[in-house]
Parts: sequence; structure tokens; C-alpha cells
Amino acid sequence: MDSPQSLFTPLSLTQALPFLPLAQSQVDYASEQRSNPDLFQQFEQEGSVSVMLVSGQRVALPFKSLEQAKLGGGLLRLALLPGEYLPSCLRPLAGAPSALYFLGSAGNQHFFALDLDLAGRQLSDEPGREQVEQFAQSAQSRFKWLDVKEFAPRGLSRDVGLATSALALSIWHNAQRYCSYCGAPIAPCENGWAQQCTQENPARILFPRIEPAVITAIVDSQDRLLLEHNSAWEPSLYSLCAGFVEPGENLEHAAKREAMEELQLPLGEIRYLGSQPWPFPASLMVAFKARALSEAFVVDYEETDCACWMTRDEYTAALATGRMSAPGKASVARYMIEQWYGREL
Repeated sequence: MDSPQSLFTPLSLTQALPFLPLAQSQVDYASEQRSNPDLFQQFEQEGSVSVMLVSGQRVALPFKSLEQAKLGGGLLRLALLPGEYLPSCLRPLAGAPSALYFLGSAGNQHFFALDLDLAGRQLSDEPGREQVEQFAQSAQSRFKWLDVKEFAPRGLSRDVGLATSALALSIWHNAQRYCSYCGAPIAPCENGWAQQCTQENPARILFPRIEPAVITAIVDSQDRLLLEHNSAWEPSLYSLCAGFVEPGENLEHAAKREAMEELQLPLGEIRYLGSQPWPFPASLMVAFKARALSEAFVVDYEETDCACWMTRDEYTAALATGRMSAPGKASVARYMIEQWYGREL
């Protein structure tokens, strides 16, 4: 019979991660309303529309928000414009493509995102082009623009959720410009949550595709963490084993396969830690913690060119000397490492 000590493993006390920066949505998506082509106008008549701005994978903040947050120790907030502030050429017309995405509702407040890149492309040959360009130029100078990876760790939870959804839609619409079936141009529909083919009748409806990926904190019997360096990263950055899920594969199998492909390392017990969207461009990161069945590994020298087992003291020394740097504050990997480490990095 196993003793109580032999039943205790480094995964015994593992719990789900309590916080992930890009998984903070606090609005009701109200997805049943997305098919309403007059949604913006209806909400605007109620005086309850707030519009955020997105451009080039950045979101708009009040101009001095960074300085004010540093002085007051507060959280960053999005710049939210009343709907009536938008020029007429950017307001959605029933049945016409729009660069506005409906993000959801909170109480009697309804949130939209205006994609300035998509708006400029839609009106490139239209009479409203100059008005759009003027609005975009004014917005670039009037607001502070921040990458979502920088905004998320310091942003108000509700606003981080809005920004993450807006960025995911923006990346999709600006990357997929033609029907994947017939090659005809597409147009946004469903208030930004779908596209329709402009050639087929009835129109073929296209939806965003999400690419699931797994990331695994691998520990050994001594509770050492395996950190690895990808050949494409900066020299000091070390992170965790990760990769995309393949067709017909479940998440746990993907975690084990990636560890074998990159490290020739078999995994045993696996525990789920959490998930968060990673819209760069369209991933969903699913986090696990797993126990290695061996301490021996062999890197593949393709994706991974270096890996090592680390105790907490060894990791502290590596960070202090600059030999290693931690993943960014918006990444799930950082919070997985912090959970093992026992404190913030």
C-alpha cells in the first residue's frame, strides 16, 4: 500500500489560476441582438452608446491617462466616446457594411468599437473618405494609443474585456478580406461578428475561426520547473512548453505531444489551470500543469534550442543576473510561472 507521502505529488495542491489579464470580460455579449442592423441607432436614441477606438492593434486611452495612473496608482481606462460624436460617414446604415463592432452591454450602457483601419478601407473610394481621414488623424493626436498587451495588465477589468474582443474582431476583419470559398470580396455583418460574401445569393456567412493552443508548466518529482528557450525569441526569454492543437486531438493529448516533440519528455498527471484569449492573431491559450515522468529530456534544436530544470532559488538568481527574463505581463505563461514561484515576478 502506498504511504501518504508517496501519494503527495507536486500537482496535489494545484488550483486554477485566479486571474488572467485577457480573460476579464464583464459585459453581457447580448449575442441575440447582433443580427439587428439598426442596433446602433436604437441604442443611440436612448443615449446609452459608448464607442471605443481601435487602430493597428492599439486602443485609444484618454491622453494623459498613463501619467495620471502613475501618479495616482490607478487603473487605465479606455477612451469611450458618446455615439453622437461619430461623424455621419461612420454611422452604420441599415443593410450597409459598417466598421462598428457591437461588444455588449452592461446595465443600460451599450459598447461598440470603431475600427479605424476597416473604416478607412471601406470608404477608400467613397465621398466620406476625407472625413474619415480627418477623424482618424484627430484621434491619433487627441488620444494616447496603447498596445493591448501593455494595456491589459494595468487596465480596468471591464475595459480590458472590451479591448480584447475589439482587437480580435479587428485583426480578423483586416486579415480576411475575401470569401474563403469563392474568393469574392466580403463585407462585415452581424454588427461585426460575421462576414458575408458579396457574390453569392443568398450570401454565404463566414465566422471567425479560433485556433486553440496549449501551454504546460512541467514540473519534476522535486517540483523543479522546466523552462525553455525558443530559437525565435530574444536570448534571455525563457518560457513554458506550448503549441497548437492538431485536428482530431484533445487538449491533454496536445500537451503531451508538444512535450515529446520539443523535449522527448513523457508527461504523466495533468491538471487544468485556466484559459484566456490570445488574439495575436486568433488563439485561445489553454493552460495546464503536468508532472514529467522523467528528468531526462532532449531539445529538438528546431523550435527549442535550450531548456533546463529550475528550482525557485535558481530562477531567482537567473532573473537577478539577467540571464533569464520572464514572459510579458499579458501572457498566461507569466501567471503560470508565478503560481509555481509563489509570488509575483
